[in-house]
Amino acid sequence: MARSQEPSHSPTLRARRLALELTRRREVAGLSRDEVSQRLEWSSSTLFRIETGRSKPQPRSVRELLDLYGVTGAEKDGLIQLARDARKPGWWHSFRDVLPNPYEVYIGLEAGAATIRTFEPIMVPGLLQTADYARAMIRGGPQEMDPDEIERRVQVRMARQEILGRADRPRLWAVMDEAALHRRVGGDEIMRGQLHHLVETAERGRTTIQVVSFGAGAHAGTTGPFVILDFPEPTDPDVVYLETIPEGLYLDGAKDVSSFMLAFDRLRAAALHPDDSVALIQRVADATK
Repeated sequence: MARSQEPSHSPTLRARRLALELTRRREVAGLSRDEVSQRLEWSSSTLFRIETGRSKPQPRSVRELLDLYGVTGAEKDGLIQLARDARKPGWWHSFRDVLPNPYEVYIGLEAGAATIRTFEPIMVPGLLQTADYARAMIRGGPQEMDPDEIERRVQVRMARQEILGRADRPRLWAVMDEAALHRRVGGDEIMRGQLHHLVETAERGRTTIQVVSFGAGAHAGTTGPFVILDFPEPTDPDVVYLETIPEGLYLDGAKDVSSFMLAFDRLRAAALHPDDSVALIQRVADATK
């Protein structure tokens, strides 16, 4: 059963859009959060959680807010429907037993992205991993898991990759440090299969893979991995995701995103040309005996 969803159908992205729209309507109405909470007799944290995307409001709560803000007609109906759609479970909902909340949010945003820019200094990006490579990475990762949980995580990673098979699939631009090619994850056979998979994926189109060679020396990615997501709708701000232990970190401030975009542009400039990168990956694969 296909699990990938259309970009605009990602409930996580819709919830994020709803939070932004409700915040904007409140500001247009000239009301503070405290004023809204007092008038609706809500707790002080309820509106904060709605506007920051930490909770998905019931349609009736959205209706109360819009009535207070003076929003009517088609605009009101559209936002209430957005609230309903935001509460629908994504395919990853069935894996919530093994997914920490920040990662679940990331999957939802990734599913709705138009462009994904990712940098990895020591491993192959998740969207480009084979199942065997992913299994070895998860098994050797920072968390101790039993075999069943490892397999569930592998299933999630493979399901995430289904977005690359959509007709309107996102543009993927992956930059890796050369170290990721030489790290023998799972042994020679698994690593060779992973490297061949990278070569094949790069040849399909809409996926660009570049490698920052050892010869490039210090580069803009020495502080660690990051992902930049942008979205089809101009009203959905770009977001940067940093994977940390135990929880991921999201940045969507314009200044923060701009800083990471500059870093990614510098990484692309320091990396080998895509054709030369694929040739290097192939040479490393051939040398993996």
